[in-house]
Amino acid sequence: MNDAPEPVRPVDANVTDHHTPGKHAWPPLRLFVNIDHVATLRQARRGLEPDPVEAALRCERAGADGITAHLREDRRHIQDTDIERLTTSIATQLNFECAATEEMLAIAERIRPVEVTLVPERREEVTTEGGLAVRRNVTLLADAVTRLKRAGVRSSLFIDPDPDAITCAAEIGADAIELHTGTYAHHPDAPGPLEALRHGTALGRSLGLAVHAGHGLTVRNVGPVAAIDGIEELNIGHSIVSRAVFIGLDEAVREIRTVMASARARTS
Repeated sequence: MNDAPEPVRPVDANVTDHHTPGKHAWPPLRLFVNIDHVATLRQARRGLEPDPVEAALRCERAGADGITAHLREDRRHIQDTDIERLTTSIATQLNFECAATEEMLAIAERIRPVEVTLVPERREEVTTEGGLAVRRNVTLLADAVTRLKRAGVRSSLFIDPDPDAITCAAEIGADAIELHTGTYAHHPDAPGPLEALRHGTALGRSLGLAVHAGHGLTVRNVGPVAAIDGIEELNIGHSIVSRAVFIGLDEAVREIRTVMASARARTS
């Protein structure tokens, strides 16, 4: 990706426009479980166990509304066969996370998941460290969003809660944004990161975007994010898999769902 800002180009008028939520609608809060870390454990031995697809099915039975999986270019955890099996095995919805590369977009066009979340990706990072630089890469991302729309796939951009990035996501026709909650997760008691998430959610909704959130969320810090008016979906993976070591996968899913529901109920 280059560093020079590019002007926003109009979205192709022949593709479907994104949905504009009702002015005062409180969307239901969904939990999508990211199963990447189950695959990470499997790849430590390059064996067959634990199977991330089996984990996805258990998460669904425990109450997950959908499954998230990130197929990285270096295939460090999730493999192509995992994605293929997920598309035919799960009963809920697949959120396919990937970089906006030709290879990944071609896979998305072929498997046609319900949603693709475009994420930044660097080979040397341990996990995704921040949101997309939308304005600097607007042509690349606009083309990706248009391709996904033509394939009948919803598009989401993983971004920091930055007003310009949110506005640009709407301008290029994305259906949704996923707000990066990493800064909040590292500083849950500081007012600034949570306020940024609140303002980002309100702005996204006002621009007709569905708003999701994720990264670093746990049973200890998810409550304030779950309580934000307008967030529709939380993507949580590492903390659920980590908790599963001690209490089992089913209970880990139910536990975080309970905290999410309690936080949303107190503010609805």
